[in-house]
Amino acid sequence: MKYLVRLTGRLRDMEAIYIYVEADASQHAFAWFKSSRQIYSLERFPSRGPFIPENKKLRHILFGKQPHVYRIICAVDKRHHVVRVLHIRHGFRGALSAK
Repeated sequence: MKYLVRLTGRLRDMEAIYIYVEADASQHAFAWFKSSRQIYSLERFPSRGPFIPENKKLRHILFGKQPHVYRIICAVDKRHHVVRVLHIRHGFRGALSAK
């Protein structure tokens, strides 16, 4: 059964990254940004990716190529068949805080 993937208000993360990498001015950056669409592979594979060390209830998947690897952190609600994308962050950023 397919899961619903929700960006839970974190779409602004994607927009900020898009602006930062100047994807509208760079064919390479635009191609990278398009690859971020793998978020929607979570529809079919919701448990994809390991649990994160900061919180054993959350998972993450990585996308991009070194040195531009990003973490997509999500929560899987098996009961309601929903994957909530909670955060999108550069892989070199520090661990998530409890804030």
